[in-house]
Amino acid sequence: MRIIGGKYKGRIISPISGLKARPTTDFARESLFNILNNRVDFESISVLDLFSGTGSIGFEFDSRGAKVIHLVEKDSKHIAGIKQTIDKIGFTNIKPIHIDVKTYLKACRYKYDIVFADPPYDLGWLKSIPDLVLESMILKEEGFIILEHPRSMDFKKHNNFFEHRSYGNVNFSFFRTDSPLDHW
Repeated sequence: MRIIGGKYKGRIISPISGLKARPTTDFARESLFNILNNRVDFESISVLDLFSGTGSIGFEFDSRGAKVIHLVEKDSKHIAGIKQTIDKIGFTNIKPIHIDVKTYLKACRYKYDIVFADPPYDLGWLKSIPDLVLESMILKEEGFIILEHPRSMDFKKHNNFFEHRSYGNVNFSFFRTDSPLDHW
């Protein structure tokens, strides 16, 4: 894996051995950040990455200058790998948080511009993630959620859904707190 753009573009991310995560592909990450490049001012946003795995999404946000990036991951091996990469590359705006996602969402009082979630595709409560995030009140008024999910799931009928993108087996659905008619 490599960092696709920004200050650390081209730097290699070497996940720790025994990784249980399914990292977002370079192609899907590049496509997602091409969308975001035209829609957000990276240097003014705060980001929450749920189910961080390797941390690659958070690393992309830091490379582009996001001011706050919180990575939530419950697997201690993954957290160790994220911390190792932070130290190796020198990321400055990333805070890894070793905790379960549901516990974090219940306790969090911080407000984010973007919440990215890439849960295991076989997670029994994957479909409820947009509602859990929205109910936690952690999104800023103009904030939005990006959920990575398998092709077999369709969120188009969700009240807060506003966009879907597909890149091979990787699918992103977007949700926001305001009216679903307020598209980008």
